[in-house]
Amino acid sequence: MDSQSAKGAETVSETTRGYDANKHINGRKRHLLVDQDGLLVDLLVTPADIQDRDAARVLLPRLHAEHPEIVLVWADNGYAGDEFSTWAQTTLGITIKVVPRPKDAKGFVLLPKRWVVERSNSWTMRGRRNARDYERLMSHAEAHIQWAFITLTTRRLTRRNRRTEAVPTPLAAAA
Repeated sequence: MDSQSAKGAETVSETTRGYDANKHINGRKRHLLVDQDGLLVDLLVTPADIQDRDAARVLLPRLHAEHPEIVLVWADNGYAGDEFSTWAQTTLGITIKVVPRPKDAKGFVLLPKRWVVERSNSWTMRGRRNARDYERLMSHAEAHIQWAFITLTTRRLTRRNRRTEAVPTPLAAAA
């Protein structure tokens, strides 16, 4: 589970945007829940000033209702806190494991488990339209992210197996 802030264009109304002081972005925040392969499980778009834990209080009950078999969620420091993790464990039976960033790290650091959702965020940014939020309604912004994941999944399903194409056919069999 992770969030990503996106700048809002002038078409985004003032009532559905916020200011993410951490990243200095005025716009919306995309909260993603992905599986271990990085494919979308659930999504929520909020104003950028909404705390990650507050959005997770909406996402996690939806996750539990649709997938009660999921009992462990990996997250970053935005979801840390004893009160939040206790709520998730007692109310939903979901354990929140926070993967902290090393204190002495500078720049990019590959973090175990967390890189999966970070990679998923970058996949959504391949759709040029997702680099900035242009949608008037948050539900339309969510649809664009879902569309990006549908495109990704269909491309994976339809791509040919490269290993079988690379195997040369013997000349004797061709003659």
